Amino acid sequence: MKYICLDLSTAIMADLFEHLIEPHIQDLGGFQARRLLPAETLTMVGPFIFFDHLGPAVFPPGKAVDVRPHPHINLATVTYLFEGALMHRDSLGSVREIRPGAVNWMTAGRGIVHSERTPDDLRSQEATLHGIQTWLALPAESEETEPSFEHYPASDLPRWETEGVSFTLIAGTALERTSPVQTFSPTIYLDVQLASGAKFTLPSNYSEQAIYTVTPGLQIDGTPIEQHRLAMLKPGSAVTISAEKAARCMVIGGEPVGSRIKWWNFVSSRPERIEQAKQDWQQAKFARVPGETEFIPLPEEPRLEQPL
Repeated sequence: MKYICLDLSTAIMADLFEHLIEPHIQDLGGFQARRLLPAETLTMVGPFIFFDHLGPAVFPPGKAVDVRPHPHINLATVTYLFEGALMHRDSLGSVREIRPGAVNWMTAGRGIVHSERTPDDLRSQEATLHGIQTWLALPAESEETEPSFEHYPASDLPRWETEGVSFTLIAGTALERTSPVQTFSPTIYLDVQLASGAKFTLPSNYSEQAIYTVTPGLQIDGTPIEQHRLAMLKPGSAVTISAEKAARCMVIGGEPVGSRIKWWNFVSSRPERIEQAKQDWQQAKFARVPGETEFIPLPEEPRLEQPL
């Protein structure tokens, strides 16, 4: 993993960004994801410790997403789709389909197990999956909270348009609006779509903010940014985001929650907690997902592939 300059001089690069991250391509078993976090040069942005751009992947009839049950601790997972659908099941007994524009927020806390699969009614037809999967580290005082799952329909999220820029506030507070999605620390998570020639100013309301270019055609303070890059802004920097053509980006960030250890699907501020989670999964001490008989075994070593 490295950051790249994209034809910018080192001086300009240093003025604009703390980091400019290039994705690492991951095979998630039948489709690809672009992984931006964690990276060698950047492990977290505010509470965000994991960022995958899923697809777009097209599945022919009979092929599907089948992410078998696997565990998490001390974090929250956030699923947000542009296209397609997934069926979420977890060890709390939650069963919920998610479609574009909605949010699935799963708080792992002291421990949870879940699976993500293509819904049954889509398996016999061609299906597309495209979206963003993120994990947020919980503050130390909330790491062992009770696990929970919440689904927020697209209609519940703040959505507005200003001068050719359409905003969806997925979580947190931004631009004088607050999402109903529960967070555990100060957070910004925005989906932004810009018409050709449109622009807006992102204020410096958080200690850490980054912009992910879902599409080409975006500029930050007049500098073109290649598609599929995560630009970590300098602290205290308000920037203008503009579009040479219709474009889309995600804004993530918030206040730091402190250093974290990440091993496979486990995140914690305490190394001994990671070790305990490994043992618990090996010894089948995590609760099971009702209706599921499969599971993903504990890897012998941390592996690059990470399930949803």
